[in-house]
Amino acid sequence: MPVITYREAIRHALAEELARDANVVVLGEEVAQFNGAYKVTEGLLEKFGPARIVDTPISEAGFIGMGIGASMLGVRPVMELMFWSFYSVAFDQILNNAANVRYMSGGQINCPIVIRGPANGGTNVGATHSHTPENVLANHPGVKVAVPSTPADAKGLLKSAIRDNDPVFFLENTILYGTEGEVPEGEVVIPLGLADVKRTGTDLTIVTYGRCVLHSLAAADLLQKEHDISVEVVDLRTIRPLDMDTVLASVAKTHRVLIVEEQKPFASVGSQLAYMIQREAFDELDGPIHRLATVDAPAIYSPPVEAEQLPNPQRVLNAALAALG
Repeated sequence: MPVITYREAIRHALAEELARDANVVVLGEEVAQFNGAYKVTEGLLEKFGPARIVDTPISEAGFIGMGIGASMLGVRPVMELMFWSFYSVAFDQILNNAANVRYMSGGQINCPIVIRGPANGGTNVGATHSHTPENVLANHPGVKVAVPSTPADAKGLLKSAIRDNDPVFFLENTILYGTEGEVPEGEVVIPLGLADVKRTGTDLTIVTYGRCVLHSLAAADLLQKEHDISVEVVDLRTIRPLDMDTVLASVAKTHRVLIVEEQKPFASVGSQLAYMIQREAFDELDGPIHRLATVDAPAIYSPPVEAEQLPNPQRVLNAALAALG
């Protein structure tokens, strides 16, 4: 299989869906003439033209609202946020209107939008540009939330998201854009709501998603080499819908759980997962569920301090040893 970057995988998904369906359009700040703030949309303007790749004013509320309205008339907009932190200025459009339009219309109107862009810390851009809002988004019925960790998952999940008739919020990571991985050639479509076991093991289950998958895999390698501990790593891939069957099957095999996420710990995705695991698999657990999250403070400007604020392989390793007692 060809090896490409996470950035290229997203671009390939966009190009393939633009070519497949004339109703797909890409909207956002600098997505056209500048080739995207992170060069994800590079070359798409030349290939598909300004009617399909559309530069917008610096107004998330404006262009997301426009995309939602267009989607109700049959367009399938893919809207890029330069940072997911800016979703808050379009909160009403995204989570009050897009999330509820099918319900409010009695099933007569769909809202097939995708909103995508980076949602992560670790780039030293401060507290107002480093949010991970997947828990806030997933709290709203009527939406889907995807957080891919690899190039193959990024391509396959984005193609599914563009074809979906619900609003899909696609959270990427600026640090992952340059990472490489094998991506199958041809049609690659990964269903939303299907987790993936990235590494099999018998002693501990790590449930995670996004960039924390990479930290968890690195920690699992160290645990195997240094402590002869076998770790299974379950990549959720989507937060909503949530594939609890895969999670529970892993818990039934290892009997111990560590949840790793870049979110802040209070009322996070990990909080919900911990509740659901203990509710559905309490008798399978040989110890308490452990969690590792970002240290509960606004994103820190200092590069070395922020690196310790976020999960990293050493923090995951230490948390895994604690989970194993």
